[in-house]
Amino acid sequence: MDKRFTPLSLAEQLELRKQALDDVLAHPEWSLAQSVRHLKKTMRLTTAEMARLSGVAYRTIQDIEQERSDGSVQTMNRILGMLGLKLGVARVTSEPETPSAREDLG
Repeated sequence: MDKRFTPLSLAEQLELRKQALDDVLAHPEWSLAQSVRHLKKTMRLTTAEMARLSGVAYRTIQDIEQERSDGSVQTMNRILGMLGLKLGVARVTSEPETPSAREDLG
């Protein structure tokens, strides 16, 4: 827990974790860098604490946050794994799929 904040009870820490999880899931349009920054801020973690908890190097987390790197899928899964999340692929459903488009695919 970031030393700039007063210590939180376990229940309060779990509530922050749930809030961070809900926020990230509610905003699929966020970039990976935005998601990592939000997780860190909401959970009141320093970069060093996030690095230790996720098993990702301090510098790698800095690079992702500052958009100097997108991070590998493995790296992002380690960071997101702190919340029980995993990076994945989802079908975009904003436009209905037409039968001709399905035929083109195979």
